[in-house]
Amino acid sequence: MIPTTNKLSSPIAGCMRWGAWGADFETEDYRTMIEACLESGISSFDHADIFGDYTTEADFGRALKTLPSIRQQIQLITKCGIQFPCNNRPFYNIKSYNTSAKHIIQSVEQSLRNFGTDYIDVLLLQRADPLMDPYEVATAIDHLKTSGKLLQFGVTNFLPHQINTLIDYTTIEYHQMEISIIQLSPLSNGCLDNCIKHQITPLAWAPLGGELFNDDGHPSFRRIVSTASLLAKQYNTGINQILIAFLHAHPSGIIPVMGTTKIDRLVQSKEAATIQLTREDWYLLYLSSNGDELAI
Repeated sequence: MIPTTNKLSSPIAGCMRWGAWGADFETEDYRTMIEACLESGISSFDHADIFGDYTTEADFGRALKTLPSIRQQIQLITKCGIQFPCNNRPFYNIKSYNTSAKHIIQSVEQSLRNFGTDYIDVLLLQRADPLMDPYEVATAIDHLKTSGKLLQFGVTNFLPHQINTLIDYTTIEYHQMEISIIQLSPLSNGCLDNCIKHQITPLAWAPLGGELFNDDGHPSFRRIVSTASLLAKQYNTGINQILIAFLHAHPSGIIPVMGTTKIDRLVQSKEAATIQLTREDWYLLYLSSNGDELAI
């Protein structure tokens, strides 16, 4: 049965590292994480067909089969559009993009089998394909929605002009992109402005900066940590919560996708929703990252 509402939780639990590309969870580990997320009010799970060399969806699905009563309580997000050569896809000679109607429909059908469900809550095209035919994409999405196999559609890592082309043919509800204290370009390259214009919800992958955010990986690391530490003390919270609150302050309504195997990291991100940074505090963080003075 399809739910009457499809609101995504904030944060979204990113599952890329739950399987073969990270922690290599067993079925019981997946089940434990899923239940812990639900107990913490986190009901949305972010996947892609390629995760774990095309294995993580099915691994997650095996855990779902042990929890048959929760399907309507959760939202399954997955992505397609990348053809990724690996042992499980030996017929792909090179990594390439494929946004043909045939590939999109086949990918969704496979994801449905992997998850053991009859519908996907959100499908995202994972990359902008230079050969994308927007009419063909729209045909596939319309077919999947009409047949009840897909509820909502979006894209990942598109530029504004690519969104504008596709949105003339089909509804785009979500745009997942990299946004964090060290990846500020969506604030200035039109991506978030375009989300506001078209009422598209932005989803932020690597919202804490990922592996680049360390003492060796980012030139502003010490300045950011110093500022975030002062604000964490001021708001009686932690640094991670402050960095997620920085994203929440944007008027586009950014939802963080937390790619972690630790439930405490997910809970920290959920706690950040209660923190309302002042404008001056937001700009303290912003300037700590880019190091530039604002124009007069």
